[in-house]
Amino acid sequence: MPMVPGRWHTVHVRPLLELIALGPGDVRGAVDGGADRLEVVADMAADGLTPSVDTVRDLKRACDLPLRVMLRANDGFATSGSELERLKVAAHQLATAGADGFVLGFLGLNAEVDVEATLTLVDELGDHPWTFHRAIDHALDHEAAWDVVPGLAGVDAILTAGSARGVGSGLDELCRRASASPETAALIMAGGGLEPDHVPWLARAGIRQFHVGTRVRPGGSWKAYIDAALVRSWRTLVDDAVAAAL
Repeated sequence: MPMVPGRWHTVHVRPLLELIALGPGDVRGAVDGGADRLEVVADMAADGLTPSVDTVRDLKRACDLPLRVMLRANDGFATSGSELERLKVAAHQLATAGADGFVLGFLGLNAEVDVEATLTLVDELGDHPWTFHRAIDHALDHEAAWDVVPGLAGVDAILTAGSARGVGSGLDELCRRASASPETAALIMAGGGLEPDHVPWLARAGIRQFHVGTRVRPGGSWKAYIDAALVRSWRTLVDDAVAAAL
């Protein structure tokens, strides 16, 4: 369905396209392709850890895109007191270096949302917005996790695939959850193995935030920089799918 002239700006904002960035080499492709925001991480072999201050500073100098920076010190979703103290220090350093927001979230020993640890770190973020990352997909009780996370102070996005196995397995769950609640749909950022054919279904369910990793890199490799043409194809796909869903 073609977009009604003027309707996009008067009723709906442009859907968010967030890309994972590893360093300043990713900037040109992201900007030229039309990305809206970068999630800045290190070590994708561990599914994304806290990047260096230098990386964030270099990215901030290289582009005007908002930077949402990962606060995660190990390849699991639990944390310890000493690790949390290091992350608190890192949050302040990264904010000074140019972080516009953060990505975090912890699970406890029984794979429940660790509200205390999460809010302890959130308290260090000041007014910076933040995303609760895919720890929510690894919670033992998904319904209990979704009862808790949307109410956490300052959270404005929940990065989720609907399943620990990725969007391919969690698509129905994402669509069900988003369709049941416009408030939930507004928080969901679909990501984690997101494929082009998932997007129209998610858009029809009311989801307006999309997160892409290797699919905007040649060969799907983290060793390759973000490619503008691949980003542009996602930009067009997301925009068209949301416009058709209006």
